[in-house]
Amino acid sequence: MFAANLLFGINFSMVKFISPQYIQAFGLNFIRVLVTVVLFWLLFALKPGKGGIDRKDIPRFLLCALTGVAINQLLFIKGLTLTTPVHAALLILITPVFILMIAVIAGNEKMSLIKLLGLLLGIGGSALLILSKENSGIGSDVLLGDVLVVINAISYALYFILVKPLMQKYSALHVIRWVFTFGIVLITPFCWGQFSNTNWDAFGIEQFAALLFIVLGATFFAYLFTVYGLQHLSASAAGAFIYLQPVFSSLFSFLFFREEMSWPKIVAALLIFSGVFFVNKKENTLAPLK
Repeated sequence: MFAANLLFGINFSMVKFISPQYIQAFGLNFIRVLVTVVLFWLLFALKPGKGGIDRKDIPRFLLCALTGVAINQLLFIKGLTLTTPVHAALLILITPVFILMIAVIAGNEKMSLIKLLGLLLGIGGSALLILSKENSGIGSDVLLGDVLVVINAISYALYFILVKPLMQKYSALHVIRWVFTFGIVLITPFCWGQFSNTNWDAFGIEQFAALLFIVLGATFFAYLFTVYGLQHLSASAAGAFIYLQPVFSSLFSFLFFREEMSWPKIVAALLIFSGVFFVNKKENTLAPLK
């Protein structure tokens, strides 16, 4: 889980390095998902098992592909090309807050005072980050990029809830393979134009190295490491590692782009960290809100 979140953290800077200067956001996403699908199926060929899915589960797989790959991945990459790596990493961190909101609305979980506090802190930190003026020059449209990243986080929260029944029926790797397979079908109409218009002659060794890292390191291996970690750690222990992503993202963003931490970013980070902590906190004494 440490390695997976390290790869995810570095990924923010790698995406900013090559997109949109060398390859447009949707074109990059097409390569990322396509290569990952191929590698997942090669992995299955090397270690075959149950390969299919029940017909009645296809609609749920499609919804998971829509929320977990199409909307999630497309808006994440596009948003990241517009905002800064630190903004994106901190805003993605509020995904557990949106998961709680959706679970409460769906009636799957009851709201308590401490979870409400976490909800307000997380949303407040995100609002502060989005509304703060960013003058670093790293992001071309920080406000729009931040909004897209937040929508991406909401989409991933929906995916997290939709995929849980599938994870109970199939192995995690089996689910991810099929979600990505359906996902590549959904995103191709939106991505093919930008992918086909990519000027590969403009790529140098550094750009190809960054692309290789994004596709192999931050997608294929990061997802594999996450699945392995979830199999050997409790969900709470595995989930705690997400706090490392903004740390790694900030470090590498400073090294690559000299992005500095301002007071609004620091306060927003503290609010978001606190919000996620309270949302995930186990309570034995506080009664749920009626």
